[in-house]
Amino acid sequence: MTSYTLEPLGPVFGARLTGLDLREEVDRATADRILDDLVRHRVLVLPGQDLSHADHVRFSRLFGPLDVYPVARYVVPEHPEVLKISNIFEHGEPIGLYDGDNQEEWHTDYSWREVMSRASLLYSAIAPREGGDTIFADSTTAYDELPEEVRARIAGLRAVHSMAHLVDQELLTNPHKKPLSPEERERTPDVAQPLVRRHPVTGRSSLLLGSMIISGVVGLDEKESAELLDDLHAHATAERYLYRHHWNVGDLVIWDNDATMHTRTPCDSRYHHRLLYRTTVM
Repeated sequence: MTSYTLEPLGPVFGARLTGLDLREEVDRATADRILDDLVRHRVLVLPGQDLSHADHVRFSRLFGPLDVYPVARYVVPEHPEVLKISNIFEHGEPIGLYDGDNQEEWHTDYSWREVMSRASLLYSAIAPREGGDTIFADSTTAYDELPEEVRARIAGLRAVHSMAHLVDQELLTNPHKKPLSPEERERTPDVAQPLVRRHPVTGRSSLLLGSMIISGVVGLDEKESAELLDDLHAHATAERYLYRHHWNVGDLVIWDNDATMHTRTPCDSRYHHRLLYRTTVM
């Protein structure tokens, strides 16, 4: 097993991991220890890496099978497990997945799927001087610190995660977003997910929210649903539960999708380019 160092990033979650060069093969014992640390800390930051796409994929596969993003133009052709996320345009089109300059959308990766992602690994190739930070919310500690009456109220409730609803919301502010085709809508049906989920390893409960992808709470009218979701979201994104990551080239950030949610801060694509590569563990 290869040794490395962990340093806490904040009072409730997150850790900085140093001492590993991921261009080198990571043995199984070290990978298992990293996975244990990810489950414990929920977000791991590995600065100063110099990864090829093959390095990124090889390391990511130590955590489980990888997804292939369904939009071919957004993936690396030789490594379709690697999704490009960027605000860089070529010939009038974004070179990667682009959510607009100003949009902040809290989400958990693939919450719109029946089987969600277990973890994501995001690597920075071009980092903006200003903006484009990623903010993570510890939805596990946030659940622990809910008032008991709120926990009792939301126990057993389910919220509808809708890709169609998300895209409709994005179209209001992002002129580069394309509406879902009828075929895409058929491939991404709405999914009712629990508001409170249980972690498959730790057994701890956490909130499963989303600022734009949730169309409503099953069994509640529109007003009651919106008020409940707004209250939960405000609680879960309170400063105490947040870690804000300002990207540097070579940063690799790994997060546990079973225990967190995240968003991006605004970034002016005219002056500040960003290019990141993501693998998604299922």
